[in-house]
Amino acid sequence: MKNDSNDWMGSARRWVPGKEFLSNHPWLKPIAHRVLDGQLWRAQHETLARGVAVGLFWAFAVPAGQIFVAAAHCVWWRANIPAAALMTMVTNPLTIGFWLWLAYQLGAVMMGEQLQPEVTFSALPSQWLATYAWPILLGMATFAITTSLLGYVLVKLGWRIKTVYKRRRRRSAVEMTR
Repeated sequence: MKNDSNDWMGSARRWVPGKEFLSNHPWLKPIAHRVLDGQLWRAQHETLARGVAVGLFWAFAVPAGQIFVAAAHCVWWRANIPAAALMTMVTNPLTIGFWLWLAYQLGAVMMGEQLQPEVTFSALPSQWLATYAWPILLGMATFAITTSLLGYVLVKLGWRIKTVYKRRRRRSAVEMTR
């Protein structure tokens, strides 16, 4: 019987481009030897935790093209590229409005500004940016730092709990056979 915990990994692998595709891609040929390092694609506890942290950071720090920026930083930080790419999807086109609104709310509170009850689009772009840009930038920076740290810690903690659980289960199986 196939292990159920590996089923999601099998389906995820179908969506991740293979080494052949990446090594033959014209834009990636100059850096293919770095991007195709096996450690950047393997699910090990440290590389996976780094990948989650990198992906979450760039999901909030950059409004567009986060996957490419996260993948480049995964090479630098020796992090898991698929995990980082997946984590950047937290801020996708469907949810970015919510995150920007929440970032504005948090940033305005952190700056001690009064919250604007409603957004007015009739103002000039420069007036709109002067009103909303700094609180949004502060809120998104706060989200980037806190979610990346929290993601790293949660992956490490989850991996540790899984390891302890497996060891206990193995020990109890050995003790039952005695």
